[in-house]
Amino acid sequence: MAFFLAVAFIYIVSLAVLLVLLEASRRRRAAKDDKLPPGSLGLPFVGETLQLYSMSPKAFFSSRLEKYGEVFKTQVLGCPCVILASPEAAKMVLVSQAHLFKPTYPPSKERMIGPQALFFHEGDYHLRLRRLVQGWLGPDALCALVPDVEAAVASTLGGWEGRVASTFHTMKRLTFDVGVITIFGGRLAEHVKEELRSNYFVVEKGYNSFPIPVPGTRYSRAIKARQRLGAIMSGILAARRANGYLGDDLLGTLMRYRDDDGAALSDDQVADNVIGVLFAAQDTTASVLTWILKFLHDHPKLLEAVKAEQMAFYEENDGGRLPLTWAQTRRMPVTNLVILESLRMASIITFTFREAVEDVHYQGFKIPKGWKVMPLLRSIHHSPKFFEDPQQFNPARFKVTPRPGTFLPFGSGVHACPGNDLAKLEMLVLIHRLVTSYRWDVIGSSDAVTYSPFPVPKHGLQARLRRAPTVSADPDAAPEPEVALAPAAAAARTA
Repeated sequence: MAFFLAVAFIYIVSLAVLLVLLEASRRRRAAKDDKLPPGSLGLPFVGETLQLYSMSPKAFFSSRLEKYGEVFKTQVLGCPCVILASPEAAKMVLVSQAHLFKPTYPPSKERMIGPQALFFHEGDYHLRLRRLVQGWLGPDALCALVPDVEAAVASTLGGWEGRVASTFHTMKRLTFDVGVITIFGGRLAEHVKEELRSNYFVVEKGYNSFPIPVPGTRYSRAIKARQRLGAIMSGILAARRANGYLGDDLLGTLMRYRDDDGAALSDDQVADNVIGVLFAAQDTTASVLTWILKFLHDHPKLLEAVKAEQMAFYEENDGGRLPLTWAQTRRMPVTNLVILESLRMASIITFTFREAVEDVHYQGFKIPKGWKVMPLLRSIHHSPKFFEDPQQFNPARFKVTPRPGTFLPFGSGVHACPGNDLAKLEMLVLIHRLVTSYRWDVIGSSDAVTYSPFPVPKHGLQARLRRAPTVSADPDAAPEPEVALAPAAAAARTA
């Protein structure tokens, strides 16, 4: 009997020890799963915002990538964040597991643009408005917009001709004008347009400023300018309703919209989405246009190849007397390669904001519910793992499609930029008019970069524009891309 009691005792003790060990193992696994990424949250509330603002975003993120790897934590603008810097992570957040991450921005930025702007939302509201906006910014609508874009380009370059000016600020004026044409058609009075412009630029300056609501700060001035923009939009909406014609443009389409229950958008919703579209279409495109001028200026042989391609269309259009057509903009392979490489090199959108809607585990780290998640797109575009000699401007690399997920200039997934076709059209039309009718000289050094908030050459690339003598080009003499451009990057062949 004693023997059986001893065996039972040993069995019970062994079972208890086993259960203890199993529970300890479970706790260790749970602790590992709840492990936050490496990095620093900095000071309470302020976090590392001061470091981000005192350094360039490139230097800020590069230093932490080197120290912590492709997954790390930080805190900026009062928000704890997890930074992700790989194509796989970007795909998870933006596409494959997008339901786990909602689009979000710091409250200061949402307040600046307007909380009802479509890119702050998800679900049915976002899908319906995105479909509506994308219809106005897609190829079918843009076919008819080409002459208006070309007229805006001609006016902008004509005003620049013969003088030194900031390329970036000149391009901002162009992209604002194109945005106004797209949203309001040709029905906006000039004085109203100037009121929109002046207040919008105040909002823009405060958008990335430190959000301190103290009178006299950029942020405070921007909030007041945003209120004035709302009042201007209310006046425009009231005037259209009083005239009994809402307009055959994006604004009119927003005003006529009804959901399945017959409910219209409120004036605040219309205003927030108009300002959101204007914001999305303005600084980012102006920054890329500035870089395109710099890259073409710095690569004379490439400029000659682009000019030869564009002069063929110039001659096709009766020496420039006829406007470009949408079909012609689809037949510009050399120019298109230049645009793609400019988008990669410039990487205007350093990162994009999302927020975890539940606890997410990735590569052994926990991304807590409510934390911001920031796929670091610029790091992917400049990684030697995906692009050989990434700091070299080499349009030929895009003759071979990059590996999926490594080239995301307009984002990815359901929240990708709906205006990418409009942005590319502006680039193509500007390049055509610029190289066929003008020459430009960069004044001073153009290698330093400033952030305002997007990366642009220092001082906005100061340049003098001058009219060029018209020289006819034989279309048959246009260099083939293989001759005009450097060999394709070997890294791209891993696609």
